[in-house]
Amino acid sequence: MDKQVVPRFSQIVAELRQRIESGELAPGDRVPSTREITRQWGVAMATATRVLTELRQAGLVRAVPGVGTVVATPADTGERAARRRRRNASEAALAPERIVAVAVEVADREGLAAVSMRRVAAELGVATMSLYRHVADKDDLLVQMMDRAFCDSPLPADPPEGWRERLELVARLLWAMFRRHPWLAPALSVTRPQPVAGAVPYTEWALAALDGRGLDVPTVMTAHLTLFNYIRGTAVSVELEADAEALSGLDSEEWMDSQESTFEEILATGDFPVLSRLTQTGYDFDLDALFEFGLQRILDGFAVLLEQHH
Repeated sequence: MDKQVVPRFSQIVAELRQRIESGELAPGDRVPSTREITRQWGVAMATATRVLTELRQAGLVRAVPGVGTVVATPADTGERAARRRRRNASEAALAPERIVAVAVEVADREGLAAVSMRRVAAELGVATMSLYRHVADKDDLLVQMMDRAFCDSPLPADPPEGWRERLELVARLLWAMFRRHPWLAPALSVTRPQPVAGAVPYTEWALAALDGRGLDVPTVMTAHLTLFNYIRGTAVSVELEADAEALSGLDSEEWMDSQESTFEEILATGDFPVLSRLTQTGYDFDLDALFEFGLQRILDGFAVLLEQHH
């Protein structure tokens, strides 16, 4: 029978372990550095590094800045073990739902740019790598975040009878969702739609409202996408406004007040008489009112389209 060959790094680890456990190397004593290991045992630097890593992971040594790697004391080992037990307990309690919920909270507060695997792990108090057992990468996390947002806003079991009432309801639910999660509208793509299972019922709802009313398939799909993209496009302003307010420290009204003199100089040229006359009467910008106005005009257009094919 062939004799089993023990890897060189394992031999070195075993020798240093024996010296530590026998007391030859006492707690606090320096152990051979990577350079010394390469010289004494005639191995490559990578092997020497692996030896010290193995000893650290076993709790036998620890790195001391300015000193080097030393034999760990019982207190070091106990504290490290306790930290490891706490971390393992936290990581064992992880669930995809918890990871996604924390990511959504961060995005709601600070925007999607603040969400990273490292940031979510820090919020959860776990190692970053532990997240990858539940989430493939940031793109996967984003899809799960979007799915969570849609699933938290379910459609009613019984839709209204009329096509217009049905589309009004789904549009307002989407608008409310985008208001709650300002990052969601910019994250959703129309040209490259993500596989968000929770969003499919919304699509089905809108398509069913228009299906069977005399329109061909391309027209039904185009009408649905037109309505969705209008809602999404208007909602993009929600995140842009939140970002602008965070950067400037001014809300939209305060910012407009700060720009008033510049706008007045432009209008004073007399080149824009209609704009000048209409703005003198005053206009209160309201994003919700803008959304509702546009929604009704789009549905008015759908009504004409359906009447033509009735």
